[in-house]
Amino acid sequence: MRSFVSQLSIHKLEVFCMVAELKSISRAAERLNIAQPVVSAHLKSLADKLGVSLTERSGRRIALTEEGERVYQWAHDVVIRTNELEREIADTQRGLAGKAKVGASMTLGSYVLPSIIASIRQRYPQGEISVQVTTPILATDAVLQGECDFAFTILDPRHEIAGLEVQRVRDEQLILVASNNSGPKKKSVSLEELAELPFVTAQLRTPRREIEEHLLMEFGVSRNQIVMEFGHAEAIKQAVRAGAGVAFLFQSSVNDELASGLLRRLDTSGMELRVPVYLVRRKNKKLAKFQSMMLDEITQALSN
Repeated sequence: MRSFVSQLSIHKLEVFCMVAELKSISRAAERLNIAQPVVSAHLKSLADKLGVSLTERSGRRIALTEEGERVYQWAHDVVIRTNELEREIADTQRGLAGKAKVGASMTLGSYVLPSIIASIRQRYPQGEISVQVTTPILATDAVLQGECDFAFTILDPRHEIAGLEVQRVRDEQLILVASNNSGPKKKSVSLEELAELPFVTAQLRTPRREIEEHLLMEFGVSRNQIVMEFGHAEAIKQAVRAGAGVAFLFQSSVNDELASGLLRRLDTSGMELRVPVYLVRRKNKKLAKFQSMMLDEITQALSN
């Protein structure tokens, strides 16, 4: 008799995994662009083949049973590995030497990686490299889900990294900048003066904001004036250029503006803020040759 595994379709496993992750049949149906009765039918078919109950109601949400949790861990791995294999085979059929999908947090992906990737691309013209620039949490999720082969990102200190391999590859320095036409006229500010400056910064409860606040607290600095909040470093930078206030920005994101004189750096009395950047990989993921080569090249460039 054939085992139940040979009778299961990848699509049924994908549907089950989506329900498990979203904890909702309706949301899973919307995400997968299929009807709710179809989702329910797939769940019932999977449960019938396995001979166990996989889900149960928990208020208005769907929760996994103990058996459902075990099946989810297995199904999640099968779906990810299948999607990765299909993508790699498709790349081979397209005549590519290989393809690497890289995740990156916003500043790194916007200001650091482009020149590195462009340089590498010139040496490997038959390969394809794509970079997904997003938030740190979404970057690590993309690695876990197999949407990215690896990622380079900052991490929230509270970030859950179960199932991931994390390696520190460099530090990014946060520096205080102001418009050349406004802000403090002197070249340096004391820690006491710093607390009273009008700040433009990242949005509250984002990893970028949490990291910045944590580093400042290590020096006993609590800012009294947050005048604007934005979700991307470029928006923060433009607001500072317009004279809205001062900001701590990664040096790599303002090198051009400092060189052209659009922004100026303010010394912070010996206070140095450094943010670690990490290489994030999924545990036990086997990289293809091209992906492994890209990982090594990018890591080496970031480490220099």
